[in-house]
Amino acid sequence: MYLLDGAIRNYAWGSHQELAALREAPTPTEHPEAEMWFGAHSGDPAPLAADHTRTLLDVITSAPAQELGSFISQDFEGHLPFLLKVLAAEKPLSLQAHPSTQQAQEGFARENAQGVPLDAPDRNYHDPNHKPELIVGLTRFHALAGFRDPQKTLALFDALAVTELQPFAEMLRAEPDANGIRAVMTTLITLTRGHLHDCITAAQQAAQRLVAENDAWVDEAATFLNLVSEYGVDAGALCALLLNRITLEPGEAIFMGPGMLHAYLHGVGVEIMANSDNVLRGGLTSKHVDVPELMHVLQFDALLDPVAPAVPVETPTHGIFPTEGIDSVEYLTPVPEFRLSRTRLEAEMTTDIGVEGPFIVLVTEGSVTLTPHTGDEYLDVPAGQAAWVGSWEDRPAIATGESPATVFLARVP
Repeated sequence: MYLLDGAIRNYAWGSHQELAALREAPTPTEHPEAEMWFGAHSGDPAPLAADHTRTLLDVITSAPAQELGSFISQDFEGHLPFLLKVLAAEKPLSLQAHPSTQQAQEGFARENAQGVPLDAPDRNYHDPNHKPELIVGLTRFHALAGFRDPQKTLALFDALAVTELQPFAEMLRAEPDANGIRAVMTTLITLTRGHLHDCITAAQQAAQRLVAENDAWVDEAATFLNLVSEYGVDAGALCALLLNRITLEPGEAIFMGPGMLHAYLHGVGVEIMANSDNVLRGGLTSKHVDVPELMHVLQFDALLDPVAPAVPVETPTHGIFPTEGIDSVEYLTPVPEFRLSRTRLEAEMTTDIGVEGPFIVLVTEGSVTLTPHTGDEYLDVPAGQAAWVGSWEDRPAIATGESPATVFLARVP
């Protein structure tokens, strides 16, 4: 077992408070902290707490069959197939989507053939992998997630009642399906600067009216105003009017598969994804935007329910923590790379971990101690840190101290 520190990623949209407070570091931080990576991605592998010259990537690379197990090692070519993060969004992230596996392989090969350096700021594909992702709220978490039902979007346009937006509403009214969404999205994201300015200015006034009236669309209107305040005349703000506006309560989750347009707005969450860094952006960012490539990967079907099912783990003999009465849920996703569970452990509790490694145990509240059933080794894991348990190791017992603990367990299904 290894205690892991998170690899801190500093982005402008991050927080000076949240991630530092989670790991009980001084606040405010000098730079905004956006993400803590607990994984073996080559871009920023998690350092070992006991020796920052080594990382989880080093541990796995030195003995992939031992650490991952022979089947996982063979299936994923010696790589840990998921990346676990804690994300803290103080400001909205970019409007973005991720490619399918085939799209990622083709794009990665194409940019390699073109000689685009892997670290080039205008590179789209940094690896040949897809990037489905699940995020679970630690706080209330606000997001834009997938295209809204066209009929509901028409109701929003009707509430805004903006002359400049009527042509787009009529496009959608003529084809209230994926084709209509594609047509409107394509038109909005390619507007000339002058036309975009006129549409946003008019929509701002209408959105302010909806907020003042506390209209049924107040959240969508307030989000639009916030995006314009942060990013100015940006097509992403208008495109956001087509998306589901979601508020997750702590413990709730959303899953974004390939081609699903989304933007995280505000909050802290635990995120797990396939081990990739491929992002196609369409706005709301100072980073590279490639509209044609984004449109190539997008799926335009409406996403009627972005919330990922959280299934209680109730059977003690088969549970992740096989003790009666533990509050534990798993989040169901259709991908082979990862499975995530969230468990609340009461104070002064000891239970087994009922699944085989490899897995990562991330603590977000309280602290736990992991103890193998053989030997006298143990590992204390405080909030804001994680533990790696390799395939070859005995499944440890997990114990809390004087306070309850919340833990996330990430593994390959």
